[in-house]
Amino acid sequence: MNGSLSIPLDGEIRGGRHVLTVRVYYEDTDFTGIVYHANYLRFMERGRTNYLRLIGAEHHALFEAAKREAPGFAFVVRSMHIDYLKPARMDDVLKIITVPVEVRGASAVVHQEVRRGDELLAAARVRVAFVSGGRARPIPKPLRIAMRADQEAARV
Repeated sequence: MNGSLSIPLDGEIRGGRHVLTVRVYYEDTDFTGIVYHANYLRFMERGRTNYLRLIGAEHHALFEAAKREAPGFAFVVRSMHIDYLKPARMDDVLKIITVPVEVRGASAVVHQEVRRGDELLAAARVRVAFVSGGRARPIPKPLRIAMRADQEAARV
């Protein structure tokens, strides 16, 4: 290794908060070199996806139980409120932070932030619904337990 830092590809969960590092590339920006607003949604989607991946990777049996309880399951975005506070620019290194704040029967709310160092660039409240077979279903118990554990850990 040439002295560079090793950053986990899928991010990591620290104290109930999923943190994903992303670099802004030319393709993420508009003609002024500022991140195009819709690309924040892509960064946040990666954060949510990798958060769920890490729950499954760290607790493989948890995802297997969820598959048995609800085959073909998925989380879908039901609603999102986003505030854009400051611009990100090409070559910035951003932290995408995802924290479950409410876990209910068939849905969950996560708070997400896009940060450049200590600067908050964008914040969102995202409600996701759990679906299986094309219909809303209760979130399988193992996933609910894991998300609630992160929710509690993040409060501390």
